Amino acid sequence: MSRKRLLLRGAAVLAAAGTLIGLAAAPAAARPHHGHHHDEPIVIAHRGASGHLPEHTLEAYALAVELGADVIEPDLVLTADGELLARHEPMLDGTTDIAEHPEFADRETTKLVDGSPVTGFFADDFTLAELKTLRAEERLPDLRPQSAAHDGEFELVTYDEVLDYVDTLRGKVVTYPEMKHPSYYEEQGMSIEDALADLLEERGLDRKRSPVWVQSFEYQSLLDIAERVDNRIGLNIDGQGRISDAELDEYARTLDTVSLNKNRIFPRGADGSVSEPTDVVERAHDRGLDVHVWTFRAENAFLPANLRDGDDPAAWGDIEAEFALFYDLGVDAVFSDFPELAVAARDDRRHRG
Repeated sequence: MSRKRLLLRGAAVLAAAGTLIGLAAAPAAARPHHGHHHDEPIVIAHRGASGHLPEHTLEAYALAVELGADVIEPDLVLTADGELLARHEPMLDGTTDIAEHPEFADRETTKLVDGSPVTGFFADDFTLAELKTLRAEERLPDLRPQSAAHDGEFELVTYDEVLDYVDTLRGKVVTYPEMKHPSYYEEQGMSIEDALADLLEERGLDRKRSPVWVQSFEYQSLLDIAERVDNRIGLNIDGQGRISDAELDEYARTLDTVSLNKNRIFPRGADGSVSEPTDVVERAHDRGLDVHVWTFRAENAFLPANLRDGDDPAAWGDIEAEFALFYDLGVDAVFSDFPELAVAARDDRRHRG
């Protein structure tokens, strides 16, 4: 067993006891930041080219690659027969045409997700064969009518199918699967960690240098899957506020990456404008952690107040300036719904440098 797996196993025991952070342990020794061995930030296509086409479809992933993305990001949920489906959450409402299928009307139910009751249609109540009869729809039709024009055209896909597609590409494209709501599946008597580990092992993609990185918002889930695979692993951290040195020390012992909400790095002021950066990127790098950042979207609705162009929420603001802020700070990768804009901003920075 590798040293890292021994550390992970110990961390898992401590996490189960609820004492992972804040223990009176010696801090992790600072180590140089070697990162991903690229000289410039990596561009991750968030759910594919989801600013242009309905998210998590093979067409959105293929467009992202065409637009220059280095990495495509499939969020993963489980089907009733244990397949890994590319969807942002277990619920099918809002991103599929499930409402237009009267044969499934009796499948609507209420379940607890992250401790809150949610009513809808859940992928884990359908077999893959049933899910293949559905078609994808745009999540944000008011903001992205050009994408909504493709509603009903594209089928839902599995992660296995995404990997089959990546195998056809000439260049190396990384996939960055996110295990969605692992605790929810545990409550349903299922394991998304085992499903993903099984698939990666089956395809010989469970190694450190494999073009597959694994992510989750649940730290324990990452500790669990790291018992089985050696892929690069990253924790997604939402919200804003300081991440303590003790937390970063622990993540440096057990993870490769921290993937942060933009507000953790450039908080927004009371008026919604971007403010001075925190030091979290530097502190993470000092510990050898990569820093990935999400999510970059071009529409005014998602930009800081001082980077918006007019009052129309769907109009595009100055996303190039937002990319520049983060690139100049030295982040290792960015998630964007518009990968071509992230690539263009990166190219512009290179030319200026």
